Amino acid sequence: MSAFWHWFVVIITLAFIAVMVWLFIATGRSKVPTGTNAEGQETTGHVWDNDLTELNNPMPRWWLWLFYGTVIWSLIYLVLYPGLGNFAGVLGWSSEGQYLEERERADREFEERFGELVQKPLEELAVHPDALRMGRNLFAHNCSTCHGSDARGARGYPNLTDGHWIWGGEVEQVWTSIYHGRQAVMPGFGAALGEQGVTRTAVFVQQLAGLPVDETMAQAGRQHYEQVCAACHGSDGRGNPMLGAPDLTAGVFIYGSSLDDLRYTIAEGRQGVMPAQRELLGEARSRLVTAYVLSLNANGATDD
Repeated sequence: MSAFWHWFVVIITLAFIAVMVWLFIATGRSKVPTGTNAEGQETTGHVWDNDLTELNNPMPRWWLWLFYGTVIWSLIYLVLYPGLGNFAGVLGWSSEGQYLEERERADREFEERFGELVQKPLEELAVHPDALRMGRNLFAHNCSTCHGSDARGARGYPNLTDGHWIWGGEVEQVWTSIYHGRQAVMPGFGAALGEQGVTRTAVFVQQLAGLPVDETMAQAGRQHYEQVCAACHGSDGRGNPMLGAPDLTAGVFIYGSSLDDLRYTIAEGRQGVMPAQRELLGEARSRLVTAYVLSLNANGATDD
């Protein structure tokens, strides 16, 4: 926070408290005009509809002191905790610090309970019932937002149960994808290919995937493919896991396999990000998630 906003917050906060104190004092000292009604009860002198009078029943003094108590408490709080711009409070508390403290405590408790388990090889964890139970819960809380509760993915997010892996499906490759994350870059070739070239290339990609296409159009797109696509996806279209270039012959397109979808992908490119779980989950939890994902692939994957 800049010096300007620091002092802005400090002045506004303290001025508001001062105004509240002034308001309490002013209203506490004010005298209400009084009178009596026909029954001899003390009133404020306000009369409505000729005979409806307002009785003078002021709040008890202890009620006013409660308001003073809130002011005192607010000042104590602002001294102890953050609230006045950049002033951190004498206790040095922060929400980030409390979060880190609670996280460290949770990590210690987790290690005490599951530390021995997570040290097992990932292949063993992928068939261990306790590891899979924990991995499933971690997946549901941290991964299902993108990949779905059933891990079958969505548009732009891979299906983790079908045996098709953009970055490779070996144990270490899956671990790297989860723990360290991935950054996929599909450059756009619209300017290089032109509208017609993009369409022809998209048709050829559909042919690689085994989709019914116009043969003449596909053959026309082969030359464009070899010029701009083969370097990453290979001349046979089977991709390169080291580059994150998917196998185009598998017929699995996370952004869609329609002609319009492929045209957009080729012309504009795609930017896919798998966030690293290293900081969020830590190594132990990431191993359990990896084991769960590996088990999904083992229970019904269709490898090429």
